[in-house]
This record gives sequence, C-alpha cells and structure tokens, in this order.
Amino acid sequence: MKNTSTPEKSQEKIQEKFNADRYVLIENVDMTFATKKGDFNALTNINLNIKEGEFVSIIGHSGCGKSTVLNLIAGLLQPSKGHLFCANREIAGPGPERAVVFQNHSLLPWLSCYENIFLAVERVFESESKAQLAARTHAALELVGLAHATDKRPNEISGGMKQRVGIARALAMEPKVLLLDEPFGALDALTRANLQDELMKIMVKSGCTAVMVTHDVDEAVLLSDRIVMMTNGPSATIGEVLTVDLARPRARLDLAEDKDYNHIRSEVLRFLYERHAKKAA
Repeated sequence: MKNTSTPEKSQEKIQEKFNADRYVLIENVDMTFATKKGDFNALTNINLNIKEGEFVSIIGHSGCGKSTVLNLIAGLLQPSKGHLFCANREIAGPGPERAVVFQNHSLLPWLSCYENIFLAVERVFESESKAQLAARTHAALELVGLAHATDKRPNEISGGMKQRVGIARALAMEPKVLLLDEPFGALDALTRANLQDELMKIMVKSGCTAVMVTHDVDEAVLLSDRIVMMTNGPSATIGEVLTVDLARPRARLDLAEDKDYNHIRSEVLRFLYERHAKKAA
C-alpha cells in the first residue's frame, strides 16, 4: 500500500504527540510567600509534565506545598520563578479550561443542584441559547448520576451528593484539565470509597486530564496513572514520580489482593515514611 503521508503531515503528528505528552507543563517553578517573619520559600525547582488524558495525584505530608502546586496550575497563584503551561499556552491566571473541585463543595445554598451547575455553564458559554445551556446542565447531572436530584438544594442532599454536584459543575464547563483538591477528604470512609469508584467512571466518560491533591495513599494508587511524591517543606520539591502500571478499569476488591497494587502502595508509603523520618531526625 502506497504511503501518502507527506513530511509536513508527519511533522504535524510528531508535534501533536509532543504537545499531548506535555499537556500541562511546569518548568523550574519556585514559589515564595511574603510573611511577617520574612519570605517563606514553599516550593523549589518544580518540574513536571502531564500527558493529555492522564490522571496524576500529588501526595505528601501536610505543608509540603501540594495545594500550592494545584493553585499554580489553576492560575490562582503566580510563581515567583519559572513558568506553567496548559495546552501549549502559558498560564497567566484562572481560565475555564481549568476547573477546580475543592474539599468544600462551595455550592450556593439558595440554589438547586441544577441552578448551581447552570450558573457556571452560563458564564462559560455566554453565546449559547437557554436550551443549549439547559442541555449541558442536564448532561452534567446525568454524568454524575444525579438526574433525580435536579431540583434539590444542598441542604436536602448528602455530603457525597454535594461533592458530585461540585464535580458535575466543573465538568459542565468542559475543562481541558480537572483540578481536584482533596475532593473526598471531608467524607466518611464508605462515601469516599463510593465516590472514588464514581470518579473513575466519570473520568473514562469525560476523557479530560486530571490532577488531584490527596493525603490518601490508597486513593492515589487506585485512581492515578502517576503519583507525584513531594518532599517536606519548606523549599519542598518533587522527590519522586511513580508510574501506576495497573490495567483499567480498576476494581477495588480485586486490587486488594493484587501484588503489583500492593507493591506500588508500599513504594509510596516507604517514600513518605523515609522523608518523614529524615525530617524528624
């Protein structure tokens, strides 16, 4: 069969692959905060590239700068040094291509689940008709399994359902990157496990790139393609990046006895324990 590809097309494919492999790019980033006691260097020399469609977790002890990294990607903070890029554009501030889900769902209590999502959709897709915006809102509620809760207000639904509305609101904006700051940290163990399973299904359907901050080793291993392990602060940096080479879809109960899962889990625990021991010493 004759090869019809031209050098130009081949080069385009190479460039597309290069961009997809560096969808979110953090280059030589430092973050220093001014405090009453002087400058506090939170992060030093952070370098990381995240592939398009990849799920990356950032883990480390409290105060290691995990949320600071997430806020830099979100554009809520500007680095003291270095640069961040998303989809080949420098991150200069917040943007609809990067949606954040916080530990606190941040829903407006006087609005229904539908209205909380519609408000976000309306701001992002200003040129669309009411019918188009409504369709986007309903689709987001369907995606997280909450079509039945359309008219309920936050005080009428459970904590887990509130978090699902928060995720739906973020996904309804069709972000290129979903940023999750300990989204299940305030929930009980059973609700947390159920939402982790839901999130895995949602990410398959949405296909977007995700970066999640977590303290939970099992959560990181279960959900991630790679785990970024941070050293202790101040002047925290990336100590190690671990690939989670486990087939998808992942079933929680099956993984409990999986030797590869348990090996990865042990590697993360070893890193965290050794870093903590060195700091304490």
